[in-house]
Amino acid sequence: MAARDRYSRKLECSQCGHAGYAEVSESDDKRASNRDFRIDELPKGFQTEFASKDPRKYMLRCSDCGHKFRFEQKTAYAPGGEPRR
Repeated sequence: MAARDRYSRKLECSQCGHAGYAEVSESDDKRASNRDFRIDELPKGFQTEFASKDPRKYMLRCSDCGHKFRFEQKTAYAPGGEPRR
């Protein structure tokens, strides 16, 4: 069984500015076709709209204003939370 890469990623709603850091993980097996992406912990004020094993398809909703957005977009990482590639 492969280990998992874990990192933090800042989520920010483009509509109302609500922000927080999500704790996520994915498979570190670079040969696998599936990254086995998972959000381990969402910050308060965000919820999953559509879960996916691909971070480009994982959809979130801001609980404050209802805006929907993709997990993988232009965002900032928490200090020391950048994913290893």
